[in-house]
Amino acid sequence: MTERSEGITARPTSYSRVSLGIMAHSSEANLLGNVHGGEIMKLADSTAGAVAHRHSGGPAVTAAMDEMTFLAPVHVGDIIKTYAQVNWAGTSSMEIGVRVEAQPWGNASDEPVHVASAYFVFVAIDAEGHPRPVPPLETETDGDVRRRREAEIRRAHRLARKAEIDRGREG
Repeated sequence: MTERSEGITARPTSYSRVSLGIMAHSSEANLLGNVHGGEIMKLADSTAGAVAHRHSGGPAVTAAMDEMTFLAPVHVGDIIKTYAQVNWAGTSSMEIGVRVEAQPWGNASDEPVHVASAYFVFVAIDAEGHPRPVPPLETETDGDVRRRREAEIRRAHRLARKAEIDRGREG
């Protein structure tokens, strides 16, 4: 593991990976009988929050949801699984990537279907709610390196968009 100048030891991507699973219930269904997208978002955010807490070593809050793509419907009774990890870590913020898969509950031989992906930005906070430092991220695989590079692109786009909006509001 490497260290930052502040003496915070880097954490490998595997340190804070989290997977959660639930069975979809009818109370979560929309008018079409599929699980409501908001329920999928909530599960993804909860998974990302657990990852952020683990990586940062304490409380972290959702600062932004950079993107969520829904790829296929989730049906009542499906087993929903989320997989998440830190893609990028800055001074006090982290991007957490979440993959959501679904599988019919009654057929274990069916391959899980990739139903959604999301990218959340979390900020680690102290007891007063102020940002606090997070450990740097130590990538372990080529996939981790690719995810970090893509996270840096998303971050640059977020910052450029914010700067452009701020410039427009000044005039």
